Amino acid sequence: MSRKTICFITAFPESIYAQRYLSGIITQCKKYAYDIAVFAPLTNLSLQHQNFLDGELNIYNLINFDRFDGVLVDASSLLNTDSDKYLNLITDMLKEKCNKPVIIIGNQSEDFPSFVTSDRPLFREITRHVMEEHHCRDVYFLTGHEGHPTSLDRLGGFLDVLSEYNLKPEGEYIFYGDFWYSGGSALADRIISGDLPKPDAIICASDHMAIGLANRLADNGFRIPEDIVITGFDATQEAAINDISITSFVSESAKTAADAVDELRHMMEPGSSIEHYQSDTAYLIRTGMSCGCKHNFQHTIKLFRDAMYQMHRDYTNESFVVDIGRLIESNMVEYLSDTTSLEECIHLIYNFTYLLVPYDEFFLCLEDHWMEHNANIGSGYSAQIREVIHCTPTPDSGHYLNGPVFDTSEMLPEMFSIDHEPSVYYFFPVHFLEKTLGYAVIRNNLTTEHNISCVTRNWIRNVNNALEIIRTENRLTSLSIQDSMTGAYNRMGMELLLDKMTRNAPDNANVLAFVIDIDRLKYVNDTFGHEEGDFTICTVGNVAQKITFGNELCVRAGGDEFYIIGIGDYTSEEAAKRIAKFNAELNILAENHIKPYPIMASIGAACIPLNSGLNITGIIRIADAKMYENKVQRKIQRND
Repeated sequence: MSRKTICFITAFPESIYAQRYLSGIITQCKKYAYDIAVFAPLTNLSLQHQNFLDGELNIYNLINFDRFDGVLVDASSLLNTDSDKYLNLITDMLKEKCNKPVIIIGNQSEDFPSFVTSDRPLFREITRHVMEEHHCRDVYFLTGHEGHPTSLDRLGGFLDVLSEYNLKPEGEYIFYGDFWYSGGSALADRIISGDLPKPDAIICASDHMAIGLANRLADNGFRIPEDIVITGFDATQEAAINDISITSFVSESAKTAADAVDELRHMMEPGSSIEHYQSDTAYLIRTGMSCGCKHNFQHTIKLFRDAMYQMHRDYTNESFVVDIGRLIESNMVEYLSDTTSLEECIHLIYNFTYLLVPYDEFFLCLEDHWMEHNANIGSGYSAQIREVIHCTPTPDSGHYLNGPVFDTSEMLPEMFSIDHEPSVYYFFPVHFLEKTLGYAVIRNNLTTEHNISCVTRNWIRNVNNALEIIRTENRLTSLSIQDSMTGAYNRMGMELLLDKMTRNAPDNANVLAFVIDIDRLKYVNDTFGHEEGDFTICTVGNVAQKITFGNELCVRAGGDEFYIIGIGDYTSEEAAKRIAKFNAELNILAENHIKPYPIMASIGAACIPLNSGLNITGIIRIADAKMYENKVQRKIQRND
């Protein structure tokens, strides 16, 4: 029996908000033995650099909804730019391409069932905490944008408790901000200036407004909490590590996401049993300095530890967390920047996957032609993709570079195997600015402790940059060894590659060389212009490359001359067949392009043993002599 797999669409998965949604989803999927596939840009969608953001957003084009049993969408992460552009992009994609159950989390939708967290009950708890624990009665409430559903929901909890206390707040006790630092500092300025009287407490609808408020007041001589008690909401890292740590509450967004999974289970498997998510309201408070309660140092220490920069750590402790310091001190950037070949670059990326632990499997999938400088690597993905790295944390596990090629519609064939425990698969874009190179996948068992952090994001950015450096070096190398007009190798390219070919050739190999010379090119240039001459050169060059095998060289050796050179198991009979094919192909092209001049070329060949004592130049001279004989015969036939 196949395992159900849920697709979760989010953005910036290292954010505390996305992590809470994921916590609820993973908790329930663990109960139901579901797999989860997370598709996410690694950056906040408010990023101003649009070409980089376009490269990140391309990961959504990878999703094949037909392979999933249900879809969850983190709408809040797609709305954090104060615009619904990206949420509309996803909902339009779902309406067009998805016929599976869909649930939107964090925002009401007209198109799909929605689950939105109500913070009203928690704001009742916050207000009671301020009034009962700290005996405040003169309390301001700073909410978000006026009329915003979240602003109204959070304000509602405050008003509920005031009603319980038979208090009727005057209008000036309720203030509207922007959920950001600026909203808090603006209210602080009004208190500092005397425009507003000092209250006993201010309850803020977000941590960031609470931080802006507390810091501005403290900078102007107010004591927090002695003069004013302040609380926030969302229990962010910024609130815990602020100079004045902010008392805050954790949103029940994990429960909302868990409830969405339960509803999706009803839709995917009608009649299936449900094990509801249980949350502990008392656990949701994170006390800090700003209200006067005992500071929750355990919470703060954990947040510090998650982001800690350690130069030296205890590697005997198996439960260590990889931090950004370890990534930086690994010199990953320098080593990857110093690679000189694709093989070396991919091998180093493979070696540096230890920085991503804990993980169960890592995959790097690249466009099969991503190295070609003229490849179309914009939006979307090509029909096939190559798995260039697949490994586990075990040293020397898996493979790198020459992995299997598979249809991109499969996304990751291993994902639909049941040979492993229920897992979460994180799909992240691999790109350079808007240029798509491929994608990376991290698999974790649902029982594995894991966290997508700034380490993951910056590790993949290092990989992005390294791949682009190699791609650029390949492009520069191609320009230096290839003829820009025809795409054939130039003489420098011929010398470099011939050296490699001869070193790797068996002793009994033969050298097959063709020399092709364009007939009457000077006449075409002088009579019809160099543009027509260039057309003739490209036409003959195309035919020459058409009869060149993959292990051979096609070289533009001069203005009107081409070589084809191969080393292997060749015969004189094959040389004659190839000459006939060249002439036939050139005649077809000449007939298809109606020109006031003939497109003609002479060709000669030589097939000589590699160990004959002649070098490659000597063999080419023999082929050149044969070509000249052919040219003379053709002149006699034309009676030139």
